[in-house]
Amino acid sequence: MRFRYDTRGRWYKGNTHLHTTASDGGKTHAEVAALYAGAGFSFLFSTDHFVASDLARNQSQSPLLWLDGVELDGRDGEGSLYHVACLGRTEGISRDMGFSNALESARAQGALLVLAHPFWTGNSFNDTQRWRFHGVEIYNHVCQWLNGKGDARPYWSAMLRATPDTLAFAVDDAHLRPEHPGWNGGWIVVNAKDLSADNIMEAIWSGNYYSSCGPEFYRLEFNGTQVSFSTSPVQFIRLVGPGSLGKRLGSFNDETITEATMSVPSQWDYAYIEIEDRQGRRAWTNTLFTDK
Repeated sequence: MRFRYDTRGRWYKGNTHLHTTASDGGKTHAEVAALYAGAGFSFLFSTDHFVASDLARNQSQSPLLWLDGVELDGRDGEGSLYHVACLGRTEGISRDMGFSNALESARAQGALLVLAHPFWTGNSFNDTQRWRFHGVEIYNHVCQWLNGKGDARPYWSAMLRATPDTLAFAVDDAHLRPEHPGWNGGWIVVNAKDLSADNIMEAIWSGNYYSSCGPEFYRLEFNGTQVSFSTSPVQFIRLVGPGSLGKRLGSFNDETITEATMSVPSQWDYAYIEIEDRQGRRAWTNTLFTDK
């Protein structure tokens, strides 16, 4: 096992799930890019429904970095409904293929497969195991706004029991229509050498990023027994392990924390860090260690 994080690069804020007029969104790619760039985002994935994007080739007119993707939705052979954000360039994807064939095609082409908003979709914990997803959306901003079903951390826990490397994502799932106005509520922040498609994708695959609804991580280090990190001012810090295992720092008074060091029990199957600010907004690392 090795420590997952190397935070010596630069931090880049991005979103891995959103929609444009290419499917059911209300704004064009250019309009979306201008909106997000104005809010400090560095990159976006284009994930329109069954529309495999081809934007990465031409970045000259964009104020931020576009990365290719597609969202697949439909029922598999067992009758379970899925939505999956597939991150990476794919070709030959169409709804006529059916969900299962399209998902296997995306996997064969090297896409990173993220189970989207499983609480909102109504997936069971068994559903999370059937397709060997690389990650899961633990927070979906639009689904939280729609009916309070944007928090999928229990699904992540179920997936971690089987695969401790499972990645976590906070996303907008922005549609940017009058009846679907939410955006800039959940994102990831990647640590990479530079803002290039290859390095951003490499950092995501390796899990060298955190998910957030507000708080920030600045530094993450491990000395063999203890993890040390610095953050924006937060009220609570939690080292989360399997089952009921965990450690915590913080209090209900007016004090905030910006630095911490915590020992990580070697017998835990996994551990990740959750921070929470005074407004109740949270951020999460991925699991701290990986065998990849």
